[in-house]
Amino acid sequence: MAILTLVRHGQSQWNLENKFTGWVDVPLTDKGRAEARRAGEQLGETGIQFTKAYTSDLVRAQDTLDIMLDVLGQTGIPIVKDEALNERHYGDLQGLDKAQTAEKYGAEQVHKWRRSYDIQPPGGESLKDTAARTLPYFEETILADVRNGETIVVSAHGNSLRSIVMELDKLDEVQVLELEIATGVPIVYELDDEMKVVSKKILGP
Repeated sequence: MAILTLVRHGQSQWNLENKFTGWVDVPLTDKGRAEARRAGEQLGETGIQFTKAYTSDLVRAQDTLDIMLDVLGQTGIPIVKDEALNERHYGDLQGLDKAQTAEKYGAEQVHKWRRSYDIQPPGGESLKDTAARTLPYFEETILADVRNGETIVVSAHGNSLRSIVMELDKLDEVQVLELEIATGVPIVYELDDEMKVVSKKILGP
């Protein structure tokens, strides 16, 4: 059996400020760093020894990974960074306060941009677009490593990870809209030789 672990980055400054973040590089908050340390501690209790890590091109995911690996004492493993794992690009909404954006465009329209599968915000990506970017990389690169015997941890973002979980859990376009991935909470998958899910554990907040 193979192990694949997914972790959404800890709370970022713009998570705290309720802003659309997307591809803007914002740091973790103190709470976010604490969430990353806790994730490392929880993973340490599982006894998993990672052999390789993947993260996005954004510092909040990279810093979360670094903190987790430091807590685990596994800082020497190879780390691959790629924008294919970046958060959904929110286009013209990036940097805007979510409540103010709802006042400007209407709550119903903003809800459609945020929670629909294939409706794009102005100048940005839908969840469908994010999946079209993330999943080929996941399947051709990350799962290829898992098949070759690597024990992988992926530190990424809410929507890129929703795309991956959608694939692993075989969710449809309606079910994935109800999927929430908490910051700093490891999701540990056990996969068989055909990369089918045998078990899934969410290590808890």
